[in-house]
Amino acid sequence: MSRLRLPARAEDRFRSRINRAPSPVLAVAVPWASIMLLSMISFSPIVASAPVLPPLAFMLLIAWRMLRPGLLPVWAGLPLGAFDDLYSGQPFGSGIVLWSLAMLAMDVIDVRFLWRGFLQDWLAAAALFAGYLLLGALIAGMATGHPDPIGTLPQVALSIVLFPAINALVALLDRLRLLPLKTVGA
Repeated sequence: MSRLRLPARAEDRFRSRINRAPSPVLAVAVPWASIMLLSMISFSPIVASAPVLPPLAFMLLIAWRMLRPGLLPVWAGLPLGAFDDLYSGQPFGSGIVLWSLAMLAMDVIDVRFLWRGFLQDWLAAAALFAGYLLLGALIAGMATGHPDPIGTLPQVALSIVLFPAINALVALLDRLRLLPLKTVGA
């Protein structure tokens, strides 16, 4: 004989979250792993005659830094930029320098503007995306002998337009990162 289940009361839903802590592994690994996974997207077999795909991993790095300023340390640009250099096709070292400079710029923005809204974050992200893509094109152009920063304008525009979606993705990943998995003190 089976029992009928009554709908749970609102307080029962919240009682299951009390005295729970997120997994420390998830809390630390989700930002790093998500950025590294998006770095590998440029390794996909899609071929284009011009750069169209925005720098999704760099966009995710900036979004994580804006949503949770203390989560990624300032030096995180070095290893994440090096990992991105392995998959992006840029000359090795360009991601290291540009990602580190972006993390330093975000640190300055955090100190200078303590209270920001989404519009200020979007403008700061747009400036960082434009600077990253233009400097990346100049560095790659110096390596090949054909600098073409104008060819990156569609990438810049697409990066700026896609930033709210990337920001929403980071907010979703942040909720996943902080899911309570175990009981504290049990």
